[in-house]
Amino acid sequence: GILEKIRSYLIKKLLPHLEDRRKYHREFASSTSFHGVHNIVQTQSKTRKVLWLLVVVGCLAIAIWQICSRFIYYFSWPTTTTVVIQYVENVKFPAVTFCNLNRFQAHAVSNLKIIFLIWNIVSGVLQKFAVQDKYSQELNDFLLGNQNFSIKEFTKKNGFYLNSSTLLECEFFGKPCYPQDFEHVFTEYGNCFTFNHNDLPARKVSLSGRGLHLLFDVQQEQFTDEPALGYTDAGITFVTHSPKELPRFDGLGLLTPVGMHAQVAIRQLKSIIQEYPWGECKPDIKLQYHKIYSTNGCLQECKARYIQDWCGCLPFILPGNGTECDLLKFYNCVYPAIYDIEIKGLCTVGTHNSTCPAPCEEMDYPTTVTYSSFGGEKAIKYFSAKLKKSPEYIRQNLVRIDIKYHDLSYKITQQQKALTISELLADVGGQLGLFCGASMITIIELLEYIFTNFCWMCIFLLLKAPEMPQWNNPSQNQPTHKEKKKGIQEC
Repeated sequence: GILEKIRSYLIKKLLPHLEDRRKYHREFASSTSFHGVHNIVQTQSKTRKVLWLLVVVGCLAIAIWQICSRFIYYFSWPTTTTVVIQYVENVKFPAVTFCNLNRFQAHAVSNLKIIFLIWNIVSGVLQKFAVQDKYSQELNDFLLGNQNFSIKEFTKKNGFYLNSSTLLECEFFGKPCYPQDFEHVFTEYGNCFTFNHNDLPARKVSLSGRGLHLLFDVQQEQFTDEPALGYTDAGITFVTHSPKELPRFDGLGLLTPVGMHAQVAIRQLKSIIQEYPWGECKPDIKLQYHKIYSTNGCLQECKARYIQDWCGCLPFILPGNGTECDLLKFYNCVYPAIYDIEIKGLCTVGTHNSTCPAPCEEMDYPTTVTYSSFGGEKAIKYFSAKLKKSPEYIRQNLVRIDIKYHDLSYKITQQQKALTISELLADVGGQLGLFCGASMITIIELLEYIFTNFCWMCIFLLLKAPEMPQWNNPSQNQPTHKEKKKGIQEC
Protein backbone atom coordinates (compact mmCIF):
# COMPACT_ATOMS: atom_id res chain seq x y z
CA GLY A 1 0.00 0.00 0.00
CA ILE A 2 2.84 2.41 0.83
CA LEU A 3 4.53 1.72 -2.53
CA GLU A 4 1.30 2.37 -4.39
CA LYS A 5 0.82 5.69 -2.57
CA ILE A 6 4.37 6.77 -3.44
CA ARG A 7 3.82 5.72 -7.05
CA SER A 8 0.60 7.66 -7.37
CA TYR A 9 2.21 10.74 -5.75
CA LEU A 10 5.09 10.63 -8.23
CA ILE A 11 2.68 10.35 -11.16
CA LYS A 12 0.38 13.18 -10.04
CA LYS A 13 2.83 15.67 -8.53
CA LEU A 14 6.34 15.25 -9.93
CA LEU A 15 6.12 13.63 -13.35
CA PRO A 16 4.37 15.97 -15.83
CA HIS A 17 2.52 14.70 -18.85
CA LEU A 18 4.29 14.16 -22.14
CA GLU A 19 2.76 17.26 -23.69
CA ASP A 20 3.87 19.38 -20.71
CA ARG A 21 7.42 18.07 -21.02
CA ARG A 22 7.51 18.92 -24.74
CA LYS A 23 6.17 22.39 -23.97
CA TYR A 24 8.93 22.87 -21.35
CA HIS A 25 11.61 21.91 -23.89
CA ARG A 26 10.21 24.34 -26.49
CA GLU A 27 10.00 27.19 -23.97
CA PHE A 28 13.55 26.59 -22.82
CA ALA A 29 14.85 26.59 -26.41
CA SER A 30 12.97 29.81 -27.17
CA SER A 31 13.85 31.75 -24.01
CA THR A 32 17.40 30.63 -23.18
CA SER A 33 20.20 33.19 -23.36
CA PHE A 34 22.34 30.63 -25.19
CA HIS A 35 22.35 32.43 -28.54
CA GLY A 36 21.37 30.57 -31.67
CA VAL A 37 19.30 27.82 -30.08
CA HIS A 38 15.98 29.68 -30.49
CA ASN A 39 16.75 30.17 -34.20
CA ILE A 40 16.93 26.41 -34.62
CA VAL A 41 13.57 25.87 -32.89
CA GLN A 42 11.51 28.78 -34.13
CA THR A 43 12.47 28.93 -37.82
CA GLN A 44 10.16 27.08 -40.22
CA SER A 45 12.66 26.48 -43.01
CA LYS A 46 14.50 23.19 -42.76
CA THR A 47 17.48 24.69 -44.57
CA ARG A 48 17.76 27.45 -42.00
CA LYS A 49 17.39 24.93 -39.21
CA VAL A 50 20.32 22.92 -40.57
CA LEU A 51 22.45 26.02 -41.10
CA TRP A 52 21.78 27.35 -37.61
CA LEU A 53 22.43 23.93 -36.15
CA LEU A 54 25.82 23.81 -37.87
CA VAL A 55 26.63 27.33 -36.70
CA VAL A 56 25.70 26.58 -33.08
CA VAL A 57 27.55 23.24 -32.99
CA GLY A 58 30.63 24.75 -34.68
CA CYS A 59 30.80 27.73 -32.33
CA LEU A 60 30.28 25.43 -29.34
CA ALA A 61 33.10 23.15 -30.52
CA ILE A 62 35.46 26.11 -30.98
CA ALA A 63 34.56 27.48 -27.54
CA ILE A 64 35.19 24.08 -25.90
CA TRP A 65 38.54 23.77 -27.73
CA GLN A 66 39.66 27.24 -26.62
CA ILE A 67 38.54 26.68 -23.01
CA CYS A 68 40.34 23.32 -22.84
CA SER A 69 43.53 24.90 -24.17
CA ARG A 70 43.36 27.63 -21.50
CA PHE A 71 42.91 25.02 -18.75
CA ILE A 72 45.82 22.97 -20.11
CA TYR A 73 47.98 26.12 -20.14
CA TYR A 74 46.93 27.02 -16.58
CA PHE A 75 47.77 23.57 -15.22
CA SER A 76 51.23 23.73 -16.79
CA TRP A 77 51.86 26.34 -14.03
CA PRO A 78 53.48 28.98 -16.28
CA THR A 79 55.44 31.91 -14.85
CA THR A 80 56.89 35.16 -16.08
CA THR A 81 59.91 36.99 -14.68
CA THR A 82 59.98 40.75 -14.27
CA VAL A 83 63.04 42.85 -13.51
CA VAL A 84 62.52 46.20 -11.77
CA ILE A 85 65.28 48.69 -10.93
CA GLN A 86 64.32 50.87 -7.97
CA TYR A 87 66.28 54.06 -7.24
CA VAL A 88 66.47 55.16 -3.59
CA GLU A 89 68.12 57.78 -1.40
CA ASN A 90 69.04 55.46 1.46
CA VAL A 91 70.55 52.04 1.09
CA LYS A 92 71.47 49.35 3.62
CA PHE A 93 75.01 48.10 3.65
CA PRO A 94 75.54 44.30 3.59
CA ALA A 95 77.57 42.28 6.04
CA VAL A 96 81.14 41.50 4.95
CA THR A 97 83.17 38.62 6.37
CA PHE A 98 86.97 38.69 6.10
CA CYS A 99 89.45 35.82 6.51
CA ASN A 100 93.20 35.47 6.24
CA LEU A 101 94.29 32.88 3.68
CA ASN A 102 97.02 31.92 6.17
CA ARG A 103 94.92 30.45 8.94
CA PHE A 104 97.28 29.69 11.85
CA GLN A 105 100.07 31.40 13.77
CA ALA A 106 103.39 29.98 12.65
CA HIS A 107 104.85 29.48 16.15
CA ALA A 108 101.85 27.34 17.19
CA VAL A 109 101.93 24.94 14.26
CA SER A 110 105.63 24.76 13.43
CA ASN A 111 106.44 21.24 12.24
CA LEU A 112 102.89 20.14 13.12
CA LYS A 113 101.17 19.33 9.86
CA ILE A 114 98.59 17.34 11.78
CA ILE A 115 96.82 20.53 12.95
CA PHE A 116 96.03 21.48 9.36
CA LEU A 117 94.67 17.99 8.68
CA ILE A 118 92.49 18.06 11.79
CA TRP A 119 91.07 21.47 10.91
CA ASN A 120 90.31 20.33 7.37
CA ILE A 121 88.44 17.34 8.78
CA VAL A 122 86.48 19.63 11.12
CA SER A 123 85.67 22.15 8.37
CA GLY A 124 84.74 19.31 6.04
CA VAL A 125 81.15 19.75 7.19
CA LEU A 126 81.19 23.02 5.24
CA GLN A 127 83.50 22.12 2.38
CA LYS A 128 84.50 18.72 1.03
CA PHE A 129 87.98 17.51 1.95
CA ALA A 130 89.48 14.07 1.49
CA VAL A 131 92.20 12.81 3.81
CA GLN A 132 94.94 10.98 1.95
CA ASP A 133 95.81 7.50 3.12
CA LYS A 134 99.41 8.46 3.90
CA TYR A 135 98.18 10.73 6.72
CA SER A 136 95.80 8.20 8.31
CA GLN A 137 98.30 6.52 10.63
CA GLU A 138 99.75 9.86 11.73
CA LEU A 139 96.26 11.12 12.52
CA ASN A 140 95.38 8.00 14.50
CA ASP A 141 98.53 8.26 16.61
CA PHE A 142 97.91 11.94 17.38
CA LEU A 143 94.25 11.46 18.27
CA LEU A 144 94.93 8.52 20.59
CA GLY A 145 97.63 10.46 22.41
CA ASN A 146 95.72 13.77 22.61
CA GLN A 147 92.14 12.87 23.40
CA ASN A 148 91.53 16.08 25.38
CA PHE A 149 92.85 18.29 22.58
CA SER A 150 90.25 20.88 21.43
CA ILE A 151 90.69 22.09 17.87
CA LYS A 152 88.05 24.76 18.52
CA GLU A 153 89.96 26.38 21.36
CA PHE A 154 93.26 25.90 19.59
CA THR A 155 91.99 27.64 16.42
CA LYS A 156 90.38 30.47 18.36
CA LYS A 157 93.58 31.06 20.32
CA ASN A 158 96.21 30.40 17.65
CA GLY A 159 94.37 31.27 14.47
CA PHE A 160 94.22 34.60 12.70
CA TYR A 161 93.20 37.47 14.98
CA LEU A 162 91.96 40.97 14.31
CA ASN A 163 93.49 43.85 16.27
CA SER A 164 95.28 47.13 15.65
CA SER A 165 98.31 45.31 14.26
CA THR A 166 96.39 43.37 11.58
CA LEU A 167 93.67 45.99 10.88
CA LEU A 168 95.68 49.12 10.18
CA GLU A 169 92.86 51.29 8.82
CA CYS A 170 89.08 51.08 8.93
CA GLU A 171 86.60 53.68 7.78
CA PHE A 172 82.87 53.29 7.24
CA PHE A 173 81.07 56.14 5.46
CA GLY A 174 83.64 58.66 6.65
CA LYS A 175 83.67 57.49 10.28
CA PRO A 176 86.40 55.34 11.84
CA CYS A 177 85.67 51.73 12.76
CA TYR A 178 87.66 49.39 15.00
CA PRO A 179 88.37 45.67 15.47
CA GLN A 180 85.65 45.46 18.12
CA ASP A 181 83.12 46.35 15.43
CA PHE A 182 83.77 42.93 13.88
CA GLU A 183 82.23 39.67 15.12
CA HIS A 184 84.21 36.43 15.25
CA VAL A 185 82.84 33.49 13.23
CA PHE A 186 84.23 30.06 12.30
CA THR A 187 84.40 29.15 8.62
CA GLU A 188 86.50 26.73 6.58
CA TYR A 189 89.23 29.41 6.78
CA GLY A 190 89.33 29.20 10.57
CA ASN A 191 88.91 32.48 12.45
CA CYS A 192 87.00 35.00 10.35
CA PHE A 193 85.49 38.35 11.24
CA THR A 194 82.18 39.84 10.10
CA PHE A 195 81.54 43.56 9.79
CA ASN A 196 77.93 44.82 10.07
CA HIS A 197 76.69 41.67 11.77
CA ASN A 198 74.07 43.78 13.59
CA ASP A 199 72.43 45.02 10.37
CA LEU A 200 73.32 48.73 10.46
CA PRO A 201 70.55 51.14 9.45
CA ALA A 202 70.30 52.55 5.95
CA ARG A 203 72.73 55.34 5.14
CA LYS A 204 72.77 58.03 2.52
CA VAL A 205 75.39 57.29 -0.11
CA SER A 206 76.86 59.90 -2.38
CA LEU A 207 77.54 59.16 -6.03
CA SER A 208 81.26 59.17 -5.28
CA GLY A 209 80.73 55.73 -3.71
CA ARG A 210 81.50 56.16 -0.02
CA GLY A 211 81.47 52.84 1.76
CA LEU A 212 83.82 50.59 3.73
CA HIS A 213 87.59 51.20 3.43
CA LEU A 214 90.04 48.75 5.01
CA LEU A 215 93.78 48.19 5.18
CA PHE A 216 94.97 44.78 6.39
CA ASP A 217 98.38 43.49 7.37
CA VAL A 218 98.33 39.71 6.79
CA GLN A 219 101.70 39.27 8.59
CA GLN A 220 102.98 36.37 6.52
CA GLU A 221 105.89 35.78 8.88
CA GLN A 222 103.54 35.21 11.83
CA PHE A 223 100.74 33.32 10.05
CA THR A 224 101.12 30.33 7.80
CA ASP A 225 99.32 27.48 6.10
CA GLU A 226 100.32 24.09 4.69
CA PRO A 227 101.35 24.16 0.99
CA ALA A 228 101.28 20.35 0.84
CA LEU A 229 97.51 20.49 1.35
CA GLY A 230 97.00 23.00 -1.46
CA TYR A 231 97.03 26.28 0.51
CA THR A 232 99.63 28.27 -1.37
CA ASP A 233 98.21 31.81 -1.54
CA ALA A 234 98.65 34.83 0.69
CA GLY A 235 96.11 37.58 1.13
CA ILE A 236 92.57 38.26 2.31
CA THR A 237 89.42 36.47 1.21
CA PHE A 238 86.02 38.03 1.86
CA VAL A 239 82.36 37.60 0.99
CA THR A 240 79.38 39.98 1.07
CA HIS A 241 76.11 38.62 2.39
CA SER A 242 72.93 39.58 4.21
CA PRO A 243 73.51 40.47 7.91
CA LYS A 244 70.89 37.85 8.81
CA GLU A 245 72.64 35.03 6.95
CA LEU A 246 75.83 33.09 7.55
CA PRO A 247 78.82 33.72 5.30
CA ARG A 248 79.38 31.19 2.56
CA PHE A 249 82.82 31.04 1.00
CA ASP A 250 82.48 27.89 -1.10
CA GLY A 251 82.58 29.26 -4.64
CA LEU A 252 81.52 32.77 -3.54
CA GLY A 253 84.56 34.21 -1.76
CA LEU A 254 86.59 37.02 -3.35
CA LEU A 255 90.38 36.95 -3.07
CA THR A 256 92.68 39.92 -2.70
CA PRO A 257 96.40 39.02 -2.81
CA VAL A 258 99.05 40.89 -0.89
CA GLY A 259 100.39 44.08 -2.38
CA MET A 260 97.08 44.75 -4.16
CA HIS A 261 94.28 47.29 -3.88
CA ALA A 262 90.82 45.80 -4.54
CA GLN A 263 87.97 48.14 -5.40
CA VAL A 264 84.67 46.32 -5.03
CA ALA A 265 81.43 47.73 -6.47
CA ILE A 266 78.34 45.98 -5.11
CA ARG A 267 74.69 45.96 -6.10
CA GLN A 268 71.59 44.79 -4.30
CA LEU A 269 69.64 42.06 -6.03
CA LYS A 270 66.41 40.83 -4.48
CA SER A 271 64.92 37.65 -5.94
CA ILE A 272 61.29 36.67 -5.35
CA ILE A 273 60.39 33.10 -6.28
CA GLN A 274 56.87 31.70 -6.56
CA GLU A 275 55.78 28.81 -4.40
CA TYR A 276 55.24 25.34 -5.83
CA PRO A 277 53.88 24.40 -8.38
CA TRP A 278 54.69 27.69 -10.14
CA GLY A 279 58.16 27.91 -8.59
CA GLU A 280 60.36 25.82 -6.31
CA CYS A 281 59.97 27.58 -2.95
CA LYS A 282 57.96 26.44 0.07
CA PRO A 283 56.90 29.44 2.23
CA ASP A 284 56.03 27.37 5.30
CA ILE A 285 59.62 26.21 5.98
CA LYS A 286 61.24 27.82 9.04
CA LEU A 287 64.75 27.36 10.41
CA GLN A 288 65.40 26.75 14.08
CA TYR A 289 68.72 28.58 14.51
CA HIS A 290 68.56 31.23 11.77
CA LYS A 291 66.51 34.41 11.55
CA ILE A 292 65.62 34.00 7.89
CA TYR A 293 65.46 30.99 5.60
CA SER A 294 68.37 30.34 3.27
CA THR A 295 69.49 27.20 1.48
CA ASN A 296 72.93 27.40 3.12
CA GLY A 297 71.47 27.72 6.62
CA CYS A 298 68.96 24.94 5.94
CA LEU A 299 71.74 22.67 4.66
CA GLN A 300 73.79 23.24 7.80
CA GLU A 301 70.84 22.48 10.09
CA CYS A 302 70.06 19.34 8.08
CA LYS A 303 73.63 18.06 8.45
CA ALA A 304 73.57 18.94 12.15
CA ARG A 305 70.43 16.84 12.72
CA TYR A 306 71.82 13.75 10.97
CA ILE A 307 75.23 13.99 12.67
CA GLN A 308 73.64 14.43 16.09
CA ASP A 309 71.45 11.35 15.49
CA TRP A 310 74.33 9.18 14.25
CA CYS A 311 77.19 10.32 16.45
CA GLY A 312 75.42 11.62 19.55
CA CYS A 313 77.30 14.92 19.35
CA LEU A 314 77.33 18.12 17.32
CA PRO A 315 80.28 19.79 15.51
CA PHE A 316 80.89 23.28 16.88
CA ILE A 317 81.02 24.66 13.35
CA LEU A 318 77.35 23.75 12.82
CA PRO A 319 74.34 25.43 14.51
CA GLY A 320 72.64 23.70 17.43
CA ASN A 321 72.72 23.04 21.17
CA GLY A 322 74.04 19.48 21.30
CA THR A 323 77.11 18.11 23.04
CA GLU A 324 80.27 19.19 21.24
CA CYS A 325 82.11 16.43 19.38
CA ASP A 326 85.65 15.61 20.46
CA LEU A 327 88.44 14.82 18.01
CA LEU A 328 87.91 11.05 18.06
CA LYS A 329 84.22 11.51 17.27
CA PHE A 330 85.14 13.89 14.46
CA TYR A 331 87.53 11.41 12.88
CA ASN A 332 85.66 8.16 13.53
CA CYS A 333 82.04 9.27 13.11
CA VAL A 334 81.46 12.86 11.92
CA TYR A 335 83.90 12.70 9.02
CA PRO A 336 82.43 9.45 7.58
CA ALA A 337 78.88 10.68 8.27
CA ILE A 338 79.40 13.77 6.10
CA TYR A 339 80.38 11.63 3.13
CA ASP A 340 77.49 9.29 3.84
CA ILE A 341 75.12 12.28 3.73
CA GLU A 342 76.62 13.38 0.42
CA ILE A 343 76.53 9.91 -1.18
CA LYS A 344 72.98 9.05 -0.06
CA GLY A 345 71.68 12.54 -0.86
CA LEU A 346 70.12 13.02 2.58
CA CYS A 347 70.47 16.80 2.49
CA THR A 348 69.54 18.04 -0.96
CA VAL A 349 69.11 21.59 -2.22
CA GLY A 350 67.12 23.26 -4.98
CA THR A 351 63.76 21.79 -5.98
CA HIS A 352 60.53 21.94 -3.96
CA ASN A 353 60.74 18.26 -2.96
CA SER A 354 64.36 18.51 -1.78
CA THR A 355 65.38 18.89 1.84
CA CYS A 356 66.22 22.56 1.36
CA PRO A 357 64.21 24.13 -1.49
CA ALA A 358 64.91 27.55 -2.92
CA PRO A 359 63.99 30.49 -0.65
CA CYS A 360 60.91 32.53 -1.55
CA GLU A 361 62.88 35.75 -1.06
CA GLU A 362 66.63 36.04 -1.33
CA MET A 363 68.99 39.01 -1.13
CA ASP A 364 72.23 38.78 -3.12
CA TYR A 365 75.04 41.24 -3.59
CA PRO A 366 76.62 40.82 -7.04
CA THR A 367 80.09 42.34 -7.11
CA THR A 368 82.47 43.82 -9.64
CA VAL A 369 86.11 43.81 -8.55
CA THR A 370 89.00 45.73 -10.05
CA TYR A 371 92.61 45.48 -8.88
CA SER A 372 95.63 47.70 -8.86
CA SER A 373 99.06 47.47 -7.24
CA PHE A 374 99.00 48.84 -3.71
CA GLY A 375 100.83 52.09 -3.24
CA GLY A 376 103.12 54.14 -5.41
CA GLU A 377 106.69 54.96 -4.45
CA LYS A 378 105.68 57.79 -2.10
CA ALA A 379 102.90 55.68 -0.54
CA ILE A 380 105.34 52.83 0.08
CA LYS A 381 107.77 55.24 1.77
CA TYR A 382 104.90 56.71 3.83
CA PHE A 383 103.71 53.35 5.14
CA SER A 384 107.29 52.18 5.62
CA ALA A 385 107.98 55.12 7.91
CA LYS A 386 104.61 54.87 9.64
CA LEU A 387 104.80 51.14 10.34
CA LYS A 388 108.58 51.05 10.67
CA LYS A 389 108.70 48.26 8.11
CA SER A 390 110.73 47.85 4.95
CA PRO A 391 109.20 48.60 1.53
CA GLU A 392 109.51 44.90 0.73
CA TYR A 393 107.42 44.07 3.81
CA ILE A 394 104.74 46.56 2.70
CA ARG A 395 104.47 44.88 -0.72
CA GLN A 396 104.41 41.36 0.78
CA ASN A 397 101.89 41.94 3.58
CA LEU A 398 99.53 44.88 3.08
CA VAL A 399 96.10 44.54 1.43
CA ARG A 400 93.71 47.44 0.79
CA ILE A 401 90.02 46.77 0.16
CA ASP A 402 87.39 49.39 -0.72
CA ILE A 403 83.75 48.24 -0.83
CA LYS A 404 81.13 50.63 -2.12
CA TYR A 405 77.77 50.65 -3.88
CA HIS A 406 77.81 50.93 -7.63
CA ASP A 407 74.85 53.33 -7.59
CA LEU A 408 71.82 54.25 -5.50
CA SER A 409 69.53 51.53 -6.77
CA TYR A 410 68.59 47.94 -6.23
CA LYS A 411 67.25 45.38 -8.64
CA ILE A 412 64.21 43.18 -7.96
CA THR A 413 63.84 40.00 -9.99
CA GLN A 414 60.33 38.70 -9.37
CA GLN A 415 58.80 35.47 -10.57
CA GLN A 416 55.06 35.90 -11.19
CA LYS A 417 52.19 33.64 -12.21
CA ALA A 418 51.62 33.95 -15.95
CA LEU A 419 47.91 33.10 -15.54
CA THR A 420 45.96 33.63 -12.34
CA ILE A 421 42.53 32.22 -11.42
CA SER A 422 40.79 35.52 -12.22
CA GLU A 423 42.53 35.70 -15.60
CA LEU A 424 41.57 32.09 -16.34
CA LEU A 425 37.90 32.85 -15.57
CA ALA A 426 38.10 35.97 -17.74
CA ASP A 427 39.48 33.90 -20.64
CA VAL A 428 36.76 31.26 -20.25
CA GLY A 429 34.05 33.93 -20.07
CA GLY A 430 35.48 35.68 -23.11
CA GLN A 431 35.46 32.50 -25.20
CA LEU A 432 31.88 31.67 -24.17
CA GLY A 433 30.71 35.21 -24.87
CA LEU A 434 32.51 35.47 -28.23
CA PHE A 435 31.39 32.17 -29.75
CA CYS A 436 28.15 31.37 -27.90
CA GLY A 437 26.97 34.63 -26.37
CA ALA A 438 26.84 32.79 -23.05
CA SER A 439 27.39 34.11 -19.54
CA MET A 440 27.23 32.81 -15.99
CA ILE A 441 23.43 33.17 -16.13
CA THR A 442 23.40 30.96 -19.21
CA ILE A 443 25.42 28.28 -17.43
CA ILE A 444 22.96 28.33 -14.50
CA GLU A 445 20.04 27.98 -16.98
CA LEU A 446 21.71 24.97 -18.60
CA LEU A 447 22.43 23.38 -15.23
CA GLU A 448 18.79 23.89 -14.18
CA TYR A 449 17.56 22.37 -17.46
CA ILE A 450 19.87 19.36 -17.16
CA PHE A 451 18.93 18.82 -13.50
CA THR A 452 15.20 18.97 -14.26
CA ASN A 453 15.47 16.41 -17.04
CA PHE A 454 17.63 14.19 -14.86
CA CYS A 455 14.98 14.20 -12.11
CA TRP A 456 12.28 13.29 -14.64
CA MET A 457 14.40 10.42 -15.92
CA CYS A 458 14.96 9.08 -12.41
CA ILE A 459 11.24 9.25 -11.61
CA PHE A 460 10.38 7.50 -14.88
CA LEU A 461 12.79 4.65 -14.08
CA LEU A 462 11.41 4.31 -10.56
CA LEU A 463 7.87 4.03 -11.91
CA LYS A 464 8.87 1.46 -14.52
CA ALA A 465 10.75 -0.75 -12.01
CA PRO A 466 7.66 -2.45 -10.46
CA GLU A 467 6.34 -3.35 -13.93
CA MET A 468 9.45 -5.35 -14.88
CA PRO A 469 9.00 -9.16 -14.91
CA GLN A 470 10.28 -11.00 -11.85
CA TRP A 471 12.14 -13.88 -13.44
CA ASN A 472 13.92 -15.06 -10.34
CA ASN A 473 11.04 -14.88 -7.80
CA PRO A 474 7.85 -16.51 -9.16
CA SER A 475 4.59 -15.45 -7.53
CA GLN A 476 3.10 -17.67 -4.88
CA ASN A 477 -0.36 -17.53 -6.52
CA GLN A 478 0.90 -18.95 -9.82
CA PRO A 479 1.59 -22.75 -9.92
CA THR A 480 5.05 -23.85 -10.85
CA HIS A 481 5.87 -26.21 -13.74
CA LYS A 482 6.13 -29.26 -11.41
CA GLU A 483 2.79 -28.51 -9.77
CA LYS A 484 1.07 -28.22 -13.16
CA LYS A 485 2.56 -31.57 -14.27
CA LYS A 486 1.46 -33.23 -11.01
CA GLY A 487 -2.06 -31.91 -11.40
CA ILE A 488 -2.32 -33.28 -14.92
CA GLN A 489 -1.20 -36.73 -13.77
CA GLU A 490 -3.76 -36.73 -10.94
CA CYS A 491 -6.49 -35.88 -13.39
